[in-house]
Amino acid sequence: MSVQPLLDCRDLRVSFPGRGWRAGRIEVLKGVSLRIRPGETVGLVGESGSGKTTVGRAILGLAPVTGGSITFEGADLTRQAARERRRGANALQAVFQDPYSSLNPAMTIADILTEPLLGRGSSRAGGRERVRELLDRVGLPADAGSRLAREFSGGQRQRIAIARALALQPKLIICDEPTSALDLTTQARVLDLLLEIQEATGCAYLFITHDLAVVRRMSHRIAVLLHGEIVEEGDARQICQEPRHPYTRTLQMAAPVADPARQRERRLARQRLARGQLAGDHQ
Repeated sequence: MSVQPLLDCRDLRVSFPGRGWRAGRIEVLKGVSLRIRPGETVGLVGESGSGKTTVGRAILGLAPVTGGSITFEGADLTRQAARERRRGANALQAVFQDPYSSLNPAMTIADILTEPLLGRGSSRAGGRERVRELLDRVGLPADAGSRLAREFSGGQRQRIAIARALALQPKLIICDEPTSALDLTTQARVLDLLLEIQEATGCAYLFITHDLAVVRRMSHRIAVLLHGEIVEEGDARQICQEPRHPYTRTLQMAAPVADPARQRERRLARQRLARGQLAGDHQ
């Protein structure tokens, strides 16, 4: 018996007004279909400008959906009023690329983490206890709650952002480039933390990134986005080891390797592939 998807995006379209009073609308997403099952991680990978962040924002209600549907836990989000979406937002949370800009610099960490709990109706005492649990879950000391966001490193701020996303025990977390602003060592620690959280809680992730190596480590399945369209989708191992689409192969070759000679070979192969694609486009 197949498991019903937790999230089901069908033919998702998003467009924005063009610049200038005579300009038409620009379609950023051109019919994206994507499914995520409970407890699953689906990686969404593509270069800057491919539309991958817009997919996450559309799911969160932060970008205007002009076509298609987004079904979450059986409810069509695209047909819900803003008030209905807010009521159901507990099960859908996000971790963004820049942890500092997403944390209120004037509030203590305890206040930041308690705010969504109070909004759900928790008592202050219950909220404080939950904050201690969250800080422990993401590997931060208990006294971190009394400090401000600026007192923490980038990796620690991202742990705080993850703790805030976990506060309401979501079923799906949209992770939009959550490690791209971090150094490699800190990046690895945050990825390990996300995997540990998924194992402990059973939450699902939509993991948005430009890095095929990172998405391979995190994902069960991967979808590759190019110019607002999914050009390849499949099992993470197949996408990373035997990509079928030329664009996916280009992304694979762009991933850095430690050997300078292999890195040079991959760069030359990527350039040859790009020239071949360009020649094909002009035929």
